Amino acid sequence: MTNENRNKTYTHILKYTGLFGGVQGLGILVGIVRNKLVALLLGAEGMGLMSLFNSTTKLISDSTNFGLSMSAVRELSAAFEQHDETYMRRCIDSVRLLSMLTALLGMAVCMVISPILSRWVFGWGDHSLHFVLLSIVVFLMAVTGGELAILKALRQLKSLAKISFLNIVGALITSIPLFYIWRQAAIVPSLIIVALTQMLLTIYYSHRQYAIHFNWSKTLLLQGSPMLKIGVAFVMAGILGSGADFLIRRYLNVLGSVETVGLFNAAYMMTMTYAGLVFSAMETDFFPRLSSIKHTGALLNETVNSQIEVSLLLISPMLVVFMVGVPVLLPLLYSREFVSLQVMVQTLVLAMYWRAVKLPIAYIPLAKGNSRLYLLVEAIYDVVLVLAVIAGFHYYELLGAGIAITLVAVLDFLMLYYFMHTTYQYNISYSVWQYLGIQLMFGLFTYGLVLSTHGWLYWGGGVAVVLLSLWVSLRILRKKTDLWTHLKLRVWKK
Repeated sequence: MTNENRNKTYTHILKYTGLFGGVQGLGILVGIVRNKLVALLLGAEGMGLMSLFNSTTKLISDSTNFGLSMSAVRELSAAFEQHDETYMRRCIDSVRLLSMLTALLGMAVCMVISPILSRWVFGWGDHSLHFVLLSIVVFLMAVTGGELAILKALRQLKSLAKISFLNIVGALITSIPLFYIWRQAAIVPSLIIVALTQMLLTIYYSHRQYAIHFNWSKTLLLQGSPMLKIGVAFVMAGILGSGADFLIRRYLNVLGSVETVGLFNAAYMMTMTYAGLVFSAMETDFFPRLSSIKHTGALLNETVNSQIEVSLLLISPMLVVFMVGVPVLLPLLYSREFVSLQVMVQTLVLAMYWRAVKLPIAYIPLAKGNSRLYLLVEAIYDVVLVLAVIAGFHYYELLGAGIAITLVAVLDFLMLYYFMHTTYQYNISYSVWQYLGIQLMFGLFTYGLVLSTHGWLYWGGGVAVVLLSLWVSLRILRKKTDLWTHLKLRVWKK
């Protein structure tokens, strides 16, 4: 890859990471209001119930949707590169047919096993009706996943950004009034309404690209069979991932309480949502680009390493800000009931450095359609994660769970790198190691600072590290992209 092309790649990544990060940022601002109101209206117990319902519906959805939301992106991206409108239309019709069939399958499974879910998830009371109603959510999620795959493959990045933001606003507008009136009794209806809103928004934008008309033909089913074959691995990986998520929350519910689940979920989601400012562009922009690379070698390495470098440089100063600002953010985002999570959240932040490096690498087997390798890596990660969180919680409660997640993030990165290096000859560039070393040093120093100081030393030291981390990132990004030049030109034109 020439320096000019490399520069364009960096600029492209920065542009769309900024687009989706900006949308995610607006979403976080709206989410602050929603989370605050939900925490006040439902409390930790209510948030724990919502977490259990969400993790269960996700488990059913991932177990029955054949991974179409990912495998369809890969197939449709390949069709998009051929510039054959007729073939593209057939592929889209095939995806929509398969999405509808998997939606019906997921809905039926959820309804049939609802009594089992009630006993297994809660162990008290009869929640069968709740899970019967939540089968509607499973149906809606499958349809939404298929339509999102179409938009991603068509590179409709602005539409996807709008959908992301409007979904968050829609969740706020539709759910808060229900929680205010009916409190915990409104959890299941709110989940259905939010899922319906998301589906309708997604269909609105995808319909503008390719009008919806269902063709229930055997030919389309046969055409979609490669997606289903790859999808089997996605289903297994989805079951493992959602199952791990479910087992962790069930363990916390049994050994702790529903309130413990709510606290754990708040800490985990708070960290993941914040990191999503940078990571949100991965699946939407990076994965389709990676899927279009047919061979291994220099281009694959360059594409993945460029994504890692930009992601790491963007997120690192934000992680330092987040780690320092946790004492303010926790009561702001939730309530005083959640302040005890401070050290756990600050520990989880360290895992995000490794996540920034490993996420682009994790997309390689997906882009290559290597379902066996993808499944193997996911299986090892999920098993280790569950065992580590159980052990961590046993010894140090929620802080131990946070430490476990961080340590597993490091092991996950090392494992992924080993498999991708031996299978696809992928090599991490010197620049990635260099940037990771510098920024991780800032992160570890900040972690020690926030645990051992308070008052003016806490805030003064925190601000100093933030400025140092930000200076390093901006200096490197300025060298690697034309962004600075474009900004100056715009200013002079005005």
